[in-house]
Amino acid sequence: MENTFVAKVERFEREKGWYYVSVPTELSKPLEHLADRGLIAVTAKVGHSSWPTSLLPMGDGTHFIALPAKVRFKEKLSLGAEAEVSFETRTRESK
Repeated sequence: MENTFVAKVERFEREKGWYYVSVPTELSKPLEHLADRGLIAVTAKVGHSSWPTSLLPMGDGTHFIALPAKVRFKEKLSLGAEAEVSFETRTRESK
């Protein structure tokens, strides 16, 4: 199952804060039963870039996907830009 949404690129306000997109609650809420310590393992995709990551909890019941620098650079995403993001759940690797 693939979930797709459009969101604005945001950044946490602290120094060297992560860039991220907020995941709509209607997409993340039904997946909460898959969470391990609050993280929901997914493979995210923006443009031609995909990477293994997690839906990360914001602390208020919502989730976000962090956007690595290499993805932002390759896809030409800057703060405030709108990005079409898709993700599908994946099985978390055991250590």
